[in-house]
Amino acid sequence: MNFTHYDIGWQSKGTVIEITLKGSAANVRLMNNSNFQSYKSGRSHRYQGGLVKRSPVRLAVPSSGHWYVTVDMAGLSGNARSSVRILPGPLPEIRQTVRSPLAPLVQGSSGAFEDGIVDDIPREHDVFISHASDDKEAIVRPLANALREAGLNVWYDEFELRIGDSLRRKIDAGLANSRFGVVVLSHAFFAKNWTQYELDGLVTREMTGKQIILPLWHNITRNELIRISPSLADKMARSTSDYTIQQIADEIASVINE
Repeated sequence: MNFTHYDIGWQSKGTVIEITLKGSAANVRLMNNSNFQSYKSGRSHRYQGGLVKRSPVRLAVPSSGHWYVTVDMAGLSGNARSSVRILPGPLPEIRQTVRSPLAPLVQGSSGAFEDGIVDDIPREHDVFISHASDDKEAIVRPLANALREAGLNVWYDEFELRIGDSLRRKIDAGLANSRFGVVVLSHAFFAKNWTQYELDGLVTREMTGKQIILPLWHNITRNELIRISPSLADKMARSTSDYTIQQIADEIASVINE
């Protein structure tokens, strides 16, 4: 099948893409990376859009990630030229700040006086990654970076921990303020004390209905997991032996953004 495609790169959720057609009507699809690869291969795929008879048409990006626009004439006659542009979005929202009772007024470079700001409110994270350090190099670091590139706010130790930090307090804050928990289950994971501590916290939050655990299996089989933790083996998971890091990241981002 002949088609025209536009790689519009990483886009935030809600970004509006405008597609202009000249000539005939055409099929227009907005797809993320995994669905675009399926489309190119002629496999089943999901998309935003459809048959466009009036131009221009505007499509909103449903979730942050890497996106493509395609234009094709499958089932249609004639020819259509196309162009794509990303419409400018609104200015970012002003971040709320809190003035400490002890914070002095300080003079800015413009000569005006500004409030001393204390940013001591815990940030909300989209996802907390619980893992064993043994799996960091091969799986966890690339996954954390891919999720970040997908626009997610990720709690990952290398992103969050600084010299002098209280490890327990930082982990507790991350567990308490994350909407989802990705757990990289491996033999090393079950051999560590800190990972068990994190898993206990994630399970406790999930029992309240405020968080969902998203398990990944790394070099561990279902039968092995059943012997170690039957409750975790019962959860739908993705295995790093069957999916690439990018595919896993795309699916996690899709679940979270829904």
